[in-house]
Amino acid sequence: MTDAVCIDTLAAYASGMGGRERLMTTYKVHTIETAPEGSKPILVAVQQKMGFVPNLMATMAESPVMVEAYLTLMGLFDKSALSETERQVILMTNNRLNGCTYCMAAHTAVSNMAGVDAGVIGALRTGSAIEDPKLEALRTFSIIVHETRGHPSDEQVSAFLAAGYTRETILEVVVGTSLKVLSNYTTPVTTPPLDAAFKRVAWTEDMAVSA
Repeated sequence: MTDAVCIDTLAAYASGMGGRERLMTTYKVHTIETAPEGSKPILVAVQQKMGFVPNLMATMAESPVMVEAYLTLMGLFDKSALSETERQVILMTNNRLNGCTYCMAAHTAVSNMAGVDAGVIGALRTGSAIEDPKLEALRTFSIIVHETRGHPSDEQVSAFLAAGYTRETILEVVVGTSLKVLSNYTTPVTTPPLDAAFKRVAWTEDMAVSA
């Protein structure tokens, strides 16, 4: 490769990295019929449970390992000691911090269907404090785990425990954060279109009032 070609290639790559834009491979939004064999039974199960296959999972299906990992960890997280509202606090906080527009809309819809308080959902979408002090402690600790890459200080851990949570909860926050890595890091790569079921609660980063 000549120096000129190398410079042009680097320039093209750099320009593609401006903001959140970059060069990327197109991923297919799979149906059960087009998915790789290892993903077919997984998508069938999703279809039976949800009534449709969300586009995120349809693009994840390109890798049977990815879609199975995501849904397996989701199922395990649902078995945690946390309530549906508490799980969504962790998940939606990470969605906002990672700027995942698809996942924020999807989790808003799921939270609405699950009966999560509208005030809590609104706070999570905007990055505002939650009125309930215990839930706010969970939201704050989720931010800390995310921003410190899993290195909360002793004082931060003590404050979280003093709010009424346990050492078990700390580890479950890590599980929820890990689940969001799978989805929040996949959406910029596969760029799934927002499903019709989620469009009414679409979200953009400028809706958040705090980082």
